Amino acid sequence: MKRIAVACDHGGYELKLEIIAKLKEMGLEVTDFGCDSTDAVDYPIYAEKVCDAIVDGKADFGILACGTGIGMSMAANKRRGIRAACCSDMFSTKMTRMHNDANVLCLGGRVVGPGLACDMAELFVTAEFMGGKHEKRIAMFDETRA
Repeated sequence: MKRIAVACDHGGYELKLEIIAKLKEMGLEVTDFGCDSTDAVDYPIYAEKVCDAIVDGKADFGILACGTGIGMSMAANKRRGIRAACCSDMFSTKMTRMHNDANVLCLGGRVVGPGLACDMAELFVTAEFMGGKHEKRIAMFDETRA
């Protein structure tokens, strides 16, 4: 069973709830790392919690939501071993898994609606990395990080 770590800031709170319901409906193991309301919080704290779960082997994938998805993506990508992609359409979501082996999907609660976000989350956790020529490129990510 795939294990999914999910977190958000205040701008992604409502979207996070929809995504968690969808992932549980799919029979996946979901860990919610917060936040727990629409009260303002600092998104890097929540990105770090999801990244820790992935790097520590406690989750297979992560999904982060903030107002645009951009802040969460930037915070998550600071971490070695994390390949976070901010997506707002199905094609980008599919390709970031297939070509980039992304392990964190970042979504904007003010950018995508709940229906699309749930479809994207499902696609993200079910699409497979193609490997092959892409493996060398993915390896280069960690080589260039400090």
